[in-house]
This record gives sequence, structure tokens and C-alpha cells, in this order.
Amino acid sequence: MKKGIECMNELELKYGCNPNQKPSRIYMADGSDLPIRVLNGRPGYINFLDAFNGWQLVKELKKATGLPAATSFKHVSPAGAAVGLPLSDVEKKIYWVDDLEMEFTPLANAYARARGADRMSSFGDFIALSDVCDAATARIIKREVSDGVIAPGYEPEALQILKGKKKGAYNVIEIDEDYVPAPTEVKQVYGVSFEQGRNELKIDDDFFGNIVTASKELPEAAKIDLAIAMITLKYTQSNSVCYVKGGQAIGIGAGQQSRIHCTRLAGSKADNWFLRQSPQVLGLQFADGIGRADRDNSIDLYIGEDYMDVLAEGAWQKIFKVKPEVFTAQEKRAWLDQMRDVALGSDAFFPFGDNIERAHRSGVKYVAQPGGSVRDDNVIAACDKYGMTMCFTGIRLFHH
Repeated sequence: MKKGIECMNELELKYGCNPNQKPSRIYMADGSDLPIRVLNGRPGYINFLDAFNGWQLVKELKKATGLPAATSFKHVSPAGAAVGLPLSDVEKKIYWVDDLEMEFTPLANAYARARGADRMSSFGDFIALSDVCDAATARIIKREVSDGVIAPGYEPEALQILKGKKKGAYNVIEIDEDYVPAPTEVKQVYGVSFEQGRNELKIDDDFFGNIVTASKELPEAAKIDLAIAMITLKYTQSNSVCYVKGGQAIGIGAGQQSRIHCTRLAGSKADNWFLRQSPQVLGLQFADGIGRADRDNSIDLYIGEDYMDVLAEGAWQKIFKVKPEVFTAQEKRAWLDQMRDVALGSDAFFPFGDNIERAHRSGVKYVAQPGGSVRDDNVIAACDKYGMTMCFTGIRLFHH
């Protein structure tokens, strides 16, 4: 822990996963000091689960890409993850940061992208940042509905901004970036202790060397996107699938029992991300006083299948200044057909080619998965059908 930071062996929490689960605490079983300090607020049990998983994710993303990284966590799975590449004007608009008159730092870009890709899922998130939180990043965080943030440090101005959230109750955690956990991790379920070695798998360029498709094209940008996908999956509740484009996760399907349902769920989120960039959505005129969360909900409604019901009931006046034209299924499909060069990662093998068929509909060109299915040939054939590049990593990434 950094010099001058007060340390403690344990921290009492308000309650566990639910208010009836008391007592609750986090502590170091070996008697050493906790690697964190609470600078503001009173984080809870789930907050710390999100914080520690999120911190591991962004630390690995930074190491793998060399870029500042951020993630938006909800219920022990990431809703979004990204590295600090510049935001386009369209991205600034769909992430509701185009009105901020400030210089966007790489870390601010990373969080805006992590939060913005799936804004409905990120609502009320816990944030993890790979780098010291700067004022620009804190300004974006301040305007969002969020439970807290963990980072290796905070600039003085950033800390003051964050302390002003939630009437002074916003959770701000500082973590020792030099902390190294024990190589073995232990947890209890129903009074029974489970023990396993930590998943210290290193994901880098060599991870994607075994290309099994006819197409061998795998540019550096695609390798970065695949690394983001696989590192994100490493900290996502399994089964899980992740779509990535341009340095950010655009669709994460977590905790599904069926692989195809992971692929469909994540694909629908990726589709929504791209549909939000369409002229139809960018041209929406919202009623005065509509906040960002309500705008997000309204956009989701507009691009969904229930908008005709809203038109029929005349409820659109509460949302929009001008009645929007219906965004037809044919128009949506035509727009989605322009989405290309998406990367897709899976935490375990694809058992059937139907996953590739669904991925193709969301512009996937690059795929990484462990391989090892008895139907690998069917999955490879599906990739070859669409000119996709797929690599077998040979390693499963289940997380529970």
C-alpha cells in the first residue's frame, strides 16, 4: 500500500448480498492488511465483489494493450469494458458526453465508452479504472447513476468531484496497484470450502496464433479487440460471449446456460449499439426535461418491437417533441448490414455453427474460442462460409 495510507486487516460491511444477511465483512485471512482504502462512502458486499473483479479486468486490459482501461460492472459481470481510444463525434453523442466542454483524456474516453456501449445495463454501475482518476473522468462519472469507483489513486480535484456525488455518500475506493494476491483462492458454499489456483493466464498476441480457418487475416486492431473480448470474459459470469469493436465491448452475454443464448443476447446488445448510431436515432427530438436515463429507455423502446404500441396509445408525446417515423425492420436490417469487422470471443467452445450464423448477422469477422468441440469442423465451415478468421486458443475461461 502506498506510503501514508492507513491500512486495516478487516472492514465491517452493512450487510451481505441482502439486508437480512448479517454480519458481513471483508478481511485478510492471513492477518495482513487489506489492499484497499475507502476514501468516501460505505461500500457494501456486492460493491466489493464488483470492485475487485473490475480492478483485475482493467489491470489486465492495461497490461495487454498498453492503454488506460475502464469497466462498468453490474452484479459481478461487466456491462461494458473499453480502452482509452479517442471518441468519435457520433460516439460522444450516443454516450451523452457531447455537451461536456473539456479535454477528454484517454482514461475519460475509456470510461465514456465502457459506460456508453450498453447504457441500460450500466445504470447503477460500479466502476473500475486502470489509472489514477483524473478530473475529466470524474466529471463524466459525476453525471451518471453509479454506486462507486475503484482506482489506484485520485487527483485532488477528481476526488472532490466524486465526494460530491449522492449527497456525499458516493463510494470511492483506492487500491494498492502493487498488491499481489495469494496464488490459491478459497471460497465457501454451503459451509464447504472450495480451493483452486488463481487464473493467472496471460492473454497477449501469442494467444491468437492458432488460426484454423481458410482466412488468416488478423490485423493488430483485431488482436487488440480479441484481447479485450477474452479478458472481459475472464471476469464475466459463465457461460459468456463478448462482441468487441474499436477497442470496446459492444455486447456482453453473461450467465446463460446455453452458448447460443449467450451469442444471441450479446449480439442483440451489439446491434442496439450500432442502431443508436443510425440517422433515425440520431435525429430523435426529445421532449424538454427528459433525462439521460429516460432517453436511453426511450431509444431502446424506439429501436425495439414495442414502439408501434407506443404510437397506437399516443404516448409518444411524453417522450418526443416530434412524432418519429417508425424505424422499420427492413431499415434496421439495412443499417446493421453496414456493421463490419467486429471481434467475437467465447469463454468455451462453440458446440454448433449456429453461433457463427448469429454472429455473422452482427458483423463479426474475427473469432476467438477454445475449440475442442466434436463439431469443430462444422463451426470452421460456417466461418469459412463468411470469410471469417477464427483462432482456437485451447484454453477455457469459465468464471464463477
